[in-house]
Amino acid sequence: MAYVIDGKKISQEIKDELKEQVEALKKDGKEIALAVIQVGTDPASSVYVGNKKKACAYIGIRSESYELPETVVQEELISLIERLNQDDKINGILVQLPLPEHIDEDAVIKAISPAKDVDGFHPESVGALMIGQQGFLPCTPAGIIQLLKRSDIEIAGKECVVIGRSNIVGKPMAVLLLRENGTVTVTHSKTKDLKAVCKRADILVAAVGKPRMITREYVKDGATVIDVGIHRNAENKLCGDVDYEDVFPIAGAITPVPGGVGPMTIAMLMNNCVSGALH
Repeated sequence: MAYVIDGKKISQEIKDELKEQVEALKKDGKEIALAVIQVGTDPASSVYVGNKKKACAYIGIRSESYELPETVVQEELISLIERLNQDDKINGILVQLPLPEHIDEDAVIKAISPAKDVDGFHPESVGALMIGQQGFLPCTPAGIIQLLKRSDIEIAGKECVVIGRSNIVGKPMAVLLLRENGTVTVTHSKTKDLKAVCKRADILVAAVGKPRMITREYVKDGATVIDVGIHRNAENKLCGDVDYEDVFPIAGAITPVPGGVGPMTIAMLMNNCVSGALH
């Protein structure tokens, strides 16, 4: 029977710690502000943006919303970002992805000043992560490291397997596990005998984007299983990349969906906003 890693509880601990830090900063006359830009009205994006605003309000971070129409031209979006880059009162800039097809996501990410890139997506942030220098960490992988550490799950010396190689989760996840002295294998759609590779893992991170793909055949007895996926099944219920019911009896520890990795992503975004104001 697996130990259930409670992302809601751990994210709440982090938000409470940040709330104290923000109160202390306010006493010194320093206010923290996050600018959130949303293009269009994608329902999932609207939910994420709403959750981010709620977290800001709880911690004491001022949030400024910029809701742009789906039809906005790229130049207009980039000129807004450039204006916010120059604004000393703004500590972090977040552009909610995905963007409409006529806008080049890369160009938008590159337009954000690395000093305000609280998502950790700018090439300079990614480069700093890669060589272990100071910079913003991408929120989901950083949140997973916190889940493991705060659940007393040792990473050093452990066999870690990451399923997925996206720029947002898979690749940075591998680098952060390596930084914690894990022995890391990154797998993907071209990996031969994926089940056998995954079955070696002491820590298995599933970021594959396929609902309930990871069954017990992929999981070693007693392994820690971290599920990054979020999908709606046929009954419209949330589920992850891991078949939770199938894996739960054999895993040593597991994150649920919802209530596992998701809340941590927002907690680490808040953490980036606060640390950005401190540096």
